[in-house]
Amino acid sequence: MEYREMKHGYTPSLLGFGCMRFPTNKDGSIDEKQATKMLDTAIAHGVTYIDTAFPYHHGDSEPFVGRVLKKYPRDSFYLTTKLPLWDLTSLDDAKVMFEKQLARLDVDYVDFYLLHALDKAKWEKAKQLGIVSYCEELKQAGKIRNFGFSFHDSYEVFEEILTYRAWDFCQIQYNYVDTDVQAGDRGYALAEQLEIPMVIMEPIKGGSLSYLPEDIAAEMKAYAPEKSISSWALRWVASKPNVKVVLSGMSSMEQVLDNLSTFEQFTPLQEEERQLVERAAKKIKERTRNGCTGCSYCMPCPFGVDIPKNFKLWNEYAKYAFAQKTKDAYTSMKEEEKASHCQQCGKCETLCPQALTIRKDLKCLDEELTNL
Repeated sequence: MEYREMKHGYTPSLLGFGCMRFPTNKDGSIDEKQATKMLDTAIAHGVTYIDTAFPYHHGDSEPFVGRVLKKYPRDSFYLTTKLPLWDLTSLDDAKVMFEKQLARLDVDYVDFYLLHALDKAKWEKAKQLGIVSYCEELKQAGKIRNFGFSFHDSYEVFEEILTYRAWDFCQIQYNYVDTDVQAGDRGYALAEQLEIPMVIMEPIKGGSLSYLPEDIAAEMKAYAPEKSISSWALRWVASKPNVKVVLSGMSSMEQVLDNLSTFEQFTPLQEEERQLVERAAKKIKERTRNGCTGCSYCMPCPFGVDIPKNFKLWNEYAKYAFAQKTKDAYTSMKEEEKASHCQQCGKCETLCPQALTIRKDLKCLDEELTNL
């Protein structure tokens, strides 16, 4: 296993175990027997970075992870969890939440603590409520050892947050297809410039980059038949020097073993391999149905249609061909949010900065996704 140095002498494993997608029982609870085996196997093979959060698995992830880790020496792993800002209305709420998290995890301190899923609104709340200062106090008291944030918003918001203080680390969503989404390439470059270590989430885009359409996957399989499609996405991210941990939300022992095979003897992408991945990304992007950026200037629709949500679903299906997953997602939308509820009024088209033919596209989208 490769270990990379972060601030304050911390050297976590390059592969981090994301504790948000454990196998589950029929009632939705964590399959603790299987999940324990997965964690034990990862730890036995050198994984030291264990990432959980208060809401994962309907609130059950933190206490479960705490129980599993209790059999290991406290200094043999790095425990990570996050402060759920959306549940807080005051500084006292944050204080109660943190103490609750320590109790749920059954530890005296947390190695890496993040403000969870920051966007513009949550960031303003964190500052206004004094939560940033409070977390700095927790660090001075030794209750958290590294203070950072995870992020889901535009690059401009990321830049504002990243340059606000001297963060110990930051966590972004990043993969070889979405290089211009959220923080993206520019965010990576800024963090590298500021020497702020990075933890990467969704390197396989929630599994989308594990099973590519056959014509796109063919070149990868021909180049390295023994390597999984997932491994290409993981290696692309991990080949970047300022990436210190690559999180994988593993949901089966098969995924644990595959990821371990990628990281136990990690080799960065060579130039020929990097070009291969870039070609795959280009092919995936070319399948996009329309150029919706999700800016939401077209919203709200007078009739309740969620235009960006429909287009995101349509474009993701076009790129990755997950028919059943797409059909289930479209079927589960509220009736008034679906493309089929469009009344063809055209208001959205007068507001769209991309000048998309929204009414026509919504009609095509509905026909395609309804007939999957």
